[in-house]
Amino acid sequence: MTVSRRRVRAIFRKDLREYRRNGSIVCAMAVIPLIFVLPPLINIFALPESSASVLRHGEPLLYMLGIPAVVPAVVAAYAVVGERQQGTLEPLLTTPVRRDEFMLGKALAAFVPSLAISYAVYAAVLVSVEVFAHPAVASALRQVPQLVAQFFFTPLLAGWSIWVGMAISTRSTDVRVAQQLGMLASLPSVAITSLIAYNVIHPTLGVALGGAATLLILNGLGWRMTSATFDRERLIAGTG
Repeated sequence: MTVSRRRVRAIFRKDLREYRRNGSIVCAMAVIPLIFVLPPLINIFALPESSASVLRHGEPLLYMLGIPAVVPAVVAAYAVVGERQQGTLEPLLTTPVRRDEFMLGKALAAFVPSLAISYAVYAAVLVSVEVFAHPAVASALRQVPQLVAQFFFTPLLAGWSIWVGMAISTRSTDVRVAQQLGMLASLPSVAITSLIAYNVIHPTLGVALGGAATLLILNGLGWRMTSATFDRERLIAGTG
């Protein structure tokens, strides 16, 4: 049987409407990026021209990959347990919606806004650095490899975080606990991107290709892991 795009779109649109009305989700999408951006950005604005040479030998803006590592996990952790707490999960699961359609619709509803936020925040940081930082510092941060890494690794990190968040959500009975566990599960990704950003792990083409391959594999495993935790009867019964 093929996946019904119409059903996937219906779940996707329903969840987007729900997220717009949910204060905790909106707050997470707004606050988490600020936590990653504001403190380092203030420091960048204060850097003198002499710091430019040091910045050229690192990838300081890669720490922003923590945004697509954390935000999608928090949103996806709400996907199933949030429906359960509102009492809308059972009516949804008793419809003809198939497992793959349910998971894809939920995953897309977390993926699309998370991707948009990650790219928008990154663009805003680049513009802010261009306007407020020393020209030499701005030039040092405007590196093509960083732009390419941000473009390609953002969806890969977001995808992995979403599958982990959804797997947690299917096993949880409390939204806050699920979101806290989602954030906790995203910390290894944040740690690795931070180590690369601060040049503890030296960024090379091999490291980039290895990281991309690892994330592709993890996304595949994440899909299988989430599928394995999806049990329609268990979810309707509300058991963990």
